Amino acid sequence: MSTLTTSTVSTKPADVVRDWYIIDAEDVILGRMATRIATVLRGKHKVTFTPHVDVGDHVIVINAGKVKLTGNKLDQKHYHRYSGYFGGLKSIPARKVLANDSERMIVQAVKGMLPKNRLGKQMLTKLKVYDGAEHPHAAQQPKPFPSSV
Repeated sequence: MSTLTTSTVSTKPADVVRDWYIIDAEDVILGRMATRIATVLRGKHKVTFTPHVDVGDHVIVINAGKVKLTGNKLDQKHYHRYSGYFGGLKSIPARKVLANDSERMIVQAVKGMLPKNRLGKQMLTKLKVYDGAEHPHAAQQPKPFPSSV
């Protein structure tokens, strides 16, 4: 009888190799794009995925103002902010958020799909969102966003 021994290998933070990906949000559905971005930020697309270590890659989103919302979400969906004071709750429709602060819409969608702890906050810092087609990360030589994720 032969015994087969296997050992679990846990990725160390020093062993992580990070790539840069770029995604064009023009005419892409917000929720579907956010799930793919959250998967890459978390590192679940890699074989070296370890749940307690940030092994994810950097993601650059361009043309955030041209993202698409399905159905009547532009009028029915509201984004809420609370200042902490009485009467300080602000509710803004998605149409107005898309026109004024489209980066916030994508960041909030992705943030809701990441872990709610220190690791999730660290993963969110690797997301860069820009309203236009230009970005200052050309030196990192970003690759096109993987379609298999």
